[in-house]
Amino acid sequence: MTDDGSAPECFEDYGFVYGDMHVPYRVERKAIASDKLRKITIRVTPDSRVVVSAPEGAQKTAIHEAVMKRAKWIHDSRQSFNEQQTYVQPRRYVSGEMQFYLGRRHVLKVEENPELTEQVKMTRGKLLVSLPKFQDDKPDRVRELVKDWYRIRAQQVFTTRLEHLLPQTRWVKEIPAFRILSMEKQWGSCSARGTLMLNPHLVKAPRDCIDYVILHELCHIEEHNHGERFYRLLGQVMPEWRGVKQQLDGMAELLLNE
Repeated sequence: MTDDGSAPECFEDYGFVYGDMHVPYRVERKAIASDKLRKITIRVTPDSRVVVSAPEGAQKTAIHEAVMKRAKWIHDSRQSFNEQQTYVQPRRYVSGEMQFYLGRRHVLKVEENPELTEQVKMTRGKLLVSLPKFQDDKPDRVRELVKDWYRIRAQQVFTTRLEHLLPQTRWVKEIPAFRILSMEKQWGSCSARGTLMLNPHLVKAPRDCIDYVILHELCHIEEHNHGERFYRLLGQVMPEWRGVKQQLDGMAELLLNE
């Protein structure tokens, strides 16, 4: 998603012990206006890094206390991400693999059917790929067909959700232009001109996760950074966004896997 545009002034690396495990964390300090209060926030990234954002003048003891209060949550989040990475393997695009659509699992089935042209369709819990004849490059062809199918579905779903969500964002007068763009680490972004870029892999996530990303980017049309006003807007249109974001972050490694 869109960066806030203000780079941290410095990094500080610390750590703490939880059980028999040493957990490193990085503190990013940011300068803020004297009349604005900024809380210490903590996030665990999908690659298990712990990042703490803090005001420039925050005391080290206060930062460490904030981290220790959430030590169990940090440990559990890192463990969850590590477990996901252990089981996530590159897809081979063969029958029996799992594919996802709107948060639900579907079994990939590849069949040879001389009576049909190449096609992909969803039927009874399966994502069925039909090929008129199997060739040596079958997995590569299946991969391309599945990617195209996701892009088409993404265009349809994102258009529908944008139309549904637009009344909640009073500062956006009409449905913004958007592009489907594959990204390795981002679900979406917003250009300075208000054009949205949405990752086709997002259509694999539950609908409330899709709504969160779209609303996040619509908020960037009004506020191009991640300042206090941006999060106030996001909280107005989706009060539960933190929980939804955490859910989506937890699925990222699995859904972005190709």
